[in-house]
Amino acid sequence: MDARPELLEALTVLRERLAAACFPLELPGAPRARRSRAELLAQLDGYLLPRLRRPDAPLLAVIGGSTGAGKSTLVNSLIGRPVTEAGVLRPTTRTPVLVCHPDDRHWFAGDRVLPQLDRARGELAMETTRTLPPGIALLDAPDIDSLVEGQRDLAADLLCAADIWILVTTASRYADALPWHLLRSAQEYDVTLATVLDRVPHQIAAEVSRHYAALLEHAGLDDIPRFTVPELPESAGGGNGLLPRTAVAALREWLAHQAQSPSARSHAAARTATGALAALKGSVAALASAAAAQYATAVRLDQQLQNAYRESVKRVRQCLTTGGVLTGAARAHWAAFPEDTSSSELLDALTDALTALLTEAVAAADEHTTAAWRREAGAPPGGCDTPEEVRERVGIRVRRLRRCLEELADEARAASGGHNGPVIGERGGPARVKTGDDGELAALLAAGLLGGKEAQIAQHTLAGVLGTLAANRMRDNGRRMLNDCVDQVLGEERDRRGDPLHHLGISADHQVELIAALSTLQAERLRTAA
Repeated sequence: MDARPELLEALTVLRERLAAACFPLELPGAPRARRSRAELLAQLDGYLLPRLRRPDAPLLAVIGGSTGAGKSTLVNSLIGRPVTEAGVLRPTTRTPVLVCHPDDRHWFAGDRVLPQLDRARGELAMETTRTLPPGIALLDAPDIDSLVEGQRDLAADLLCAADIWILVTTASRYADALPWHLLRSAQEYDVTLATVLDRVPHQIAAEVSRHYAALLEHAGLDDIPRFTVPELPESAGGGNGLLPRTAVAALREWLAHQAQSPSARSHAAARTATGALAALKGSVAALASAAAAQYATAVRLDQQLQNAYRESVKRVRQCLTTGGVLTGAARAHWAAFPEDTSSSELLDALTDALTALLTEAVAAADEHTTAAWRREAGAPPGGCDTPEEVRERVGIRVRRLRRCLEELADEARAASGGHNGPVIGERGGPARVKTGDDGELAALLAAGLLGGKEAQIAQHTLAGVLGTLAANRMRDNGRRMLNDCVDQVLGEERDRRGDPLHHLGISADHQVELIAALSTLQAERLRTAA
């Protein structure tokens, strides 16, 4: 129990790694991993770290069991007065009650142990009594089979925070699955344990006691202290709902021995702490495996997303190369330019056509992503916006590209010294560019970039207005701007679609760091034992 500082440091690091680990994807086993993580954190914060830091602190004995087992009556009878609500039926919420000697109150008043329970808000009721010897505290926990999930979880957390487990069952339920699940858990953690067989009718006391003892022996638990409490009318305790002192005398003496005998006290604390440390290996390794499954699934989901958008980018570029944008209204305006269509109208039509192309590409990528994710267990929902929302965002980017192309044309005209003569168009293209003004240059540039081979006349016309070198330079700059626009639009929409996944914070580091922290702890345990 005199823990080396290195062991405490290793345990603290492991606690940090557990707190950072997450299991947000609804994979098979994820709920169990989350619960196991919560239990480990509760055990580390509420028991192991406090116990190793202060081995001289009083023992904490938790009275646990199922509804109606008589836990509260047992606690009240051990104390000699009502300190916790007793009864078979429980309210939907129930506050744990901790009872200790007045001299020990300071050990439990702060958050040294059970830090998850806010004393100021009444999440833990504290009682003091001199009928309980110094050195041990009793905690009446919520029912382990409470109908309220939060109460069941709290009951499990409180057991994990105890030096001693006192498991209470009844003559009618001692063979049920729940008491044996708790007993097997205590055996797994090598907890200092006692069991109470409560409410045993006098007529069958010997038979039930023998059968219960045989079951314990078969489970390898025949060496644990076992106490039997007879079924008695309330009047037997003086009419105050308490059991006679003789009914709980053996358990009271055993608890007093654990508190007052230095060897017994040291053994109880050391055994439970050692068992809890040893049990971390399997529990943390299982969580590391669950973290690996989360990461593998997240990588697979992200790859499906990336593939869907990569394919959309490929199709957009192919469409731009083949002139697929120059259809419908855009083709009509291009054919009529510049005699019957202004440069502004042509630019509007081309802007709308590119916006539609990119919006359709986003929709296709989202559809493929959604279909792929539906086939994956645990894929997060959401991430898809309405077509109108997507089109609005895409339109902003495309209009920004248009302004950049217009500025590029303005710069090219200024660099040419303003010398432009009329340029005759060819069949299938503009009939005539009248003056080569900035608007016409921008319209020609956009048509050349978006029209594929069908708009090669636009590049020839620009070369006639600006000269081949200047026209090629403007085309290359414009193509970079167009490619950047496509990459930015689809990249931003890809990231937006992936937000529900990426914001979960799933990382390969969780598995690696858990294993590394566990390995360090195991090495320090061996050094401490040596």
